[in-house]
Amino acid sequence: MSAPLRLVLFDVDGTLVDSQGSIVHAMTTSFQAASVPVPTREVILSIVGLSLPHAIARLVPDQTSSVQNDLVEGYKEAYHAHRLDLGAASSPLYPGAREAIEALHAVPEVLLGVATGKSQRGLDALIEVHGLERYFVTRQVADHHPSKPHPSMVQAALAETGVEPDCAVMVGDTSYDMDMAAAAGVRGIGVAWGYHDRSALTSATCMIETFDQLPTALAGIWN
Repeated sequence: MSAPLRLVLFDVDGTLVDSQGSIVHAMTTSFQAASVPVPTREVILSIVGLSLPHAIARLVPDQTSSVQNDLVEGYKEAYHAHRLDLGAASSPLYPGAREAIEALHAVPEVLLGVATGKSQRGLDALIEVHGLERYFVTRQVADHHPSKPHPSMVQAALAETGVEPDCAVMVGDTSYDMDMAAAAGVRGIGVAWGYHDRSALTSATCMIETFDQLPTALAGIWN
């Protein structure tokens, strides 16, 4: 009897790539252009993972919708320009990320996907610059779904791949990732190197400190 299909979904920012420099730069540029006080680095990183309009609304709830929209558009422009300037260096892969992706991809019954607050344009550009085009069979982005922690992204990935929830895992660095997984009936693996303190990842099934601990974590969940 063949093994059941498995699905490993990855968050992107703070999980696969360290994009905090680009995120903070783009937020700072956008807020300065709109003459709005710039949030601290810690506050900016606390909203990473949310879809951009939700992130901006959480950062400046007292601003008008017009100002919030200006901040969203300003962020997009600044982030895109920064990515063009720096290429892959704007969002480097975390140590062990590529090796983990390649090892899982080599297992016939394991499918890989991403569920991210990034836009389609942003995700496609990142995947291309790192040469990861062939690995992810499902790519869920903010353009097509409610913001995390709504379960829509995970539900769509399950539907696209035909994988049952108990055979799927979400790997991420924020409470939004873990809460999204729980809402979709999927186990969550929290990573300790991202943008939320591990104490915030209360919905995680388990935590890993480095990517080389991922196979053991997956085995513990599935076996």
